[in-house]
Amino acid sequence: MSKTDHNHLHAPLLGWFARHGRELPWRTDPEPYRVWLSEIIMQQTRISQGMAYWQRFVAAWPTVDRLAGADEQQVMRLWQGLGYYSRARNLHRAAKLIAAMGAFPQTYAEIIRLPGVGPYTAAAIASLCFGEAQAVVDGNVYRVLSRLYAIATPIDTTQGQRLFRDLARDILPPDRAADWNQAMMDLGAMVCTPRNPQCGECPLNVYCAVYPDGTAENHPVKQGKVKQRERRFIYLWVECGGCVALRRRPGGDIWQGLWEPYMMEVTGCGTAALPPWAEGAVLLRSGMKHVLSHQVLLADAYRVEADRRPTLPGDYRWVPLNEVDRYGLPRLVQKLFALTDT
Repeated sequence: MSKTDHNHLHAPLLGWFARHGRELPWRTDPEPYRVWLSEIIMQQTRISQGMAYWQRFVAAWPTVDRLAGADEQQVMRLWQGLGYYSRARNLHRAAKLIAAMGAFPQTYAEIIRLPGVGPYTAAAIASLCFGEAQAVVDGNVYRVLSRLYAIATPIDTTQGQRLFRDLARDILPPDRAADWNQAMMDLGAMVCTPRNPQCGECPLNVYCAVYPDGTAENHPVKQGKVKQRERRFIYLWVECGGCVALRRRPGGDIWQGLWEPYMMEVTGCGTAALPPWAEGAVLLRSGMKHVLSHQVLLADAYRVEADRRPTLPGDYRWVPLNEVDRYGLPRLVQKLFALTDT
């Protein structure tokens, strides 16, 4: 399939985008820092949820230099609740690198070297901010292309990813890369949706291979789902003298760098007895389910009011209760102990 075979798609989709494209603040002012921030925040996050986080980050750190100078715990605290916390750590690392460079990198080849930036994010920034003819391929684009051309190759295979990447590159109008990329993403988000797609409203339906037989929801094809493993946590909110015991989670596991109260993980099918110093602990929640991408967590929560500080492992610290909101806590911990952002 040659590049000229796709030209008939450009006018109808770009025309639709001009009339119906989403109005997003980083589009009206496509400054690289704002666009990059939006792309990192919106990874694995709906725009309706991520918008408030983007606005808070821009308000707290309006420039990349300001973000680079922030304390990591401040960044993690503001990120709290978004999940996939490695994004926040990479965001901060990348900001420091950009600040050291003296300016935001301006080419795809340079942008993709930043921590936490993959091909999609680099292409989005390079096209929207610098006019480079780079095609984006995200979940929306996979869905639109797989339906438009009735592609049966699974998108979660190396072969499929290569096929869709090449097709997205071939279909891209090089002189309208930014508009085209945004149009494809908006079409997937607003019309060519995963369930109940609005095929009758699609500007490309006359060219769509699956529209005539109504099989849009059969695409894209996936090879198989990732297995999730189940883990059980027991949390103890230990208070003593107006303080609570918290520790910062180490690397190599979920929620790296966030803080949590005293925690015990139950292994296998067994049970775990509470430590002797937790006598009189009050059960607050039992079996709360929290689903991550590859793990399902089941958690119990207890509250302990101690007369004297129990002996805890060295990585726990006693934090005044009125300062807890300065520490980034996993969403599960917030729910277990009915903590809210302040």
